[in-house]
Amino acid sequence: MYSFKDKVTDKLSLLLPNSNSNSNSNSNSSSQANPSKEGKSLSSYLSYVIPSIGFGGSKTNKHQNDPIPSDSDEYNYEKVETEDDKFDNYVDCNPPCTSMDLLKDDIIGEDQTSRRSSSSSEVFEEANEQQTPNTLKKSLLNLTDDSTFISPELYEFFESCLPNIVKGRQWVLLYSTLKDGVSLRTLIRKSAELSCPGLLIVGDRKGAVFGGLLECPLKPTPKRKYQGTNQTFVFTTIYGQPTLFRPTGANRYYYMCLSDLLAIGGGGNYALSLDEDLLTGTSGPCDTFGNKCLAHSPEFELKNVELWGFRHDSSPSRG
Repeated sequence: MYSFKDKVTDKLSLLLPNSNSNSNSNSNSSSQANPSKEGKSLSSYLSYVIPSIGFGGSKTNKHQNDPIPSDSDEYNYEKVETEDDKFDNYVDCNPPCTSMDLLKDDIIGEDQTSRRSSSSSEVFEEANEQQTPNTLKKSLLNLTDDSTFISPELYEFFESCLPNIVKGRQWVLLYSTLKDGVSLRTLIRKSAELSCPGLLIVGDRKGAVFGGLLECPLKPTPKRKYQGTNQTFVFTTIYGQPTLFRPTGANRYYYMCLSDLLAIGGGGNYALSLDEDLLTGTSGPCDTFGNKCLAHSPEFELKNVELWGFRHDSSPSRG
């Protein structure tokens, strides 16, 4: 059985001689005008078998007259291209969200929420601190009565300076000119209610707060005679912050108590002295404590005088 290639070869062999005789012979006009039946049938056969390929690799005459690819093919190509253009435009205008973008948005959202929460918490704490009344701070002080002079800061200063024997004890107001009147004798009498060191706090009309630690009860002497121990000290607030002056060891002029005079320190000046009616006083540098003037001026008018004692919380209150 012949293969397809053999059949094509046999047909070509029959066609080529006939074609050469037609081209070389000028006398045989009938052959040029009327191609042989065999040649025609062979060409038709070849055109049927290979419709779009000629012998030279080009389209046959029959297919050279065929029209350009149909409109439907062009339409399909243009349609696909248009859809691609639309897809490109869509991508450019609306970039797709990736998982990393979503994760970034979540992290940013959490971070902003955390910052808002942290910021709100800080504002809330600051507002609470600003709105805390001074009365609340004063209630934390271990005082039996209100004081004209003692602030929370001054209270902490005294607690760090007081002798260990009275640290941590409850403060008891033994005497105050606002409650007990202006009288040195009354102050001396009230000092006998507790046998412990007593803290004398006074103030001048210009806002200075100063005083000293004394041994109580106070015992007036008929002559000028100094008493006390080296636990005695003086203090003042006129130098920007509470300042303490302890004994220098130059002398033992700790304090003097008379019926008409109460003085602390000596050697040059009294560090602090109060007159009989507790309305005026003096202050100056002295050798006992090496202090400066405790008031705004060496001579001053007293605003108030307080004497504080110390006791354990379990002690019965004074009558």
